[in-house]
Amino acid sequence: MALPPLAERPPLPLWYCDFAEPPWHKPYHDHVYGFPVRDDNRLFERLVLEMNQAGLSWLTILKKEEAFRRAYRGFEIDKVARYGEKQIARLMDDAGIIRNRRKIEAAIENARRIRALQHEHGSFVAWLDHHHPLSLEEWTKLFKRTFVFTGGEITNEFLVSTGYLPHAHREDCPAYEAILKLNPPWAR
Repeated sequence: MALPPLAERPPLPLWYCDFAEPPWHKPYHDHVYGFPVRDDNRLFERLVLEMNQAGLSWLTILKKEEAFRRAYRGFEIDKVARYGEKQIARLMDDAGIIRNRRKIEAAIENARRIRALQHEHGSFVAWLDHHHPLSLEEWTKLFKRTFVFTGGEITNEFLVSTGYLPHAHREDCPAYEAILKLNPPWAR
């Protein structure tokens, strides 16, 4: 049977597995993307990185990851939640990160909101687990109510990258099997 004309074919899924090349994408693909995260500071880190990726390539973020880690003091939620104008000015002057005031202020505000979730639920992880499983649409609405600067794409990538939603990898990808062994939330 002949395939329909190209214009009538549905697009083939594009998997990160298909283009994750060294030196930047492959380590992230093989050891980070889709692997379950159970530490609040690491979850916050992923949220900040996903927020900063908006409008940019993921490669840009991967290249700046260490600079982000230094600039945001290891993504320690309590420290970032206390940032004020002095720290905002420091971040705006840091050429190693994305110097977008809205993204910087959103990271600080989201650290404060995560602290409130920790107070109410015991941890950010517990809050996520409390709401799991939800559809992407439900997660997106929840994130928009709970955080700032989190639309559908940011919410999706955050949840996929931290193991709360599936489809980080093709089923024939070795990383998929490694993730399954860790019992990510989406597989429960």
